[in-house]
Amino acid sequence: MSAEDERLETVVQLECNLDDMTGEELGYALERLLEAGALDAWFTPIYMKKNRPAVLLAVLARPEDAERLRAALFEHTTTLGVRWQTMQRAAAGRAWVDAQTPWGAVRVKLRRVGGRVRIKPEFVDCARLAREAGVPLAAVIEAARRALGDIEPS
Repeated sequence: MSAEDERLETVVQLECNLDDMTGEELGYALERLLEAGALDAWFTPIYMKKNRPAVLLAVLARPEDAERLRAALFEHTTTLGVRWQTMQRAAAGRAWVDAQTPWGAVRVKLRRVGGRVRIKPEFVDCARLAREAGVPLAAVIEAARRALGDIEPS
């Protein structure tokens, strides 16, 4: 397995408050931010002035992508301003491998921290194979895990 143990990284978290976008518009903006290279993006429910329900949209970015993602926030949302801060994070070592099941290949993420490995079959792959073969999702997930039996999960 090529996954290394955890490493320290510098990331930038960008965020803005939004109280005037529909759920559909918010979902579209989130998709565009992830397509534009965000490491992650999420909403947190908040209340703004005049007790208005709103969301805080946060975007995690590599430092070299922060400016482009800041521009994307202005392009795809109604925000009037974007805040950001640089921070450190510890990231688990990870690698992707293919597991062969009776119904086809499943991508599996290997996560390594402190010399311990965790195995996580890719849900989208498992769900697709389960639908196509007409078998329970749990059967595909278990087959993917068994296919990697030589890797010691923790």
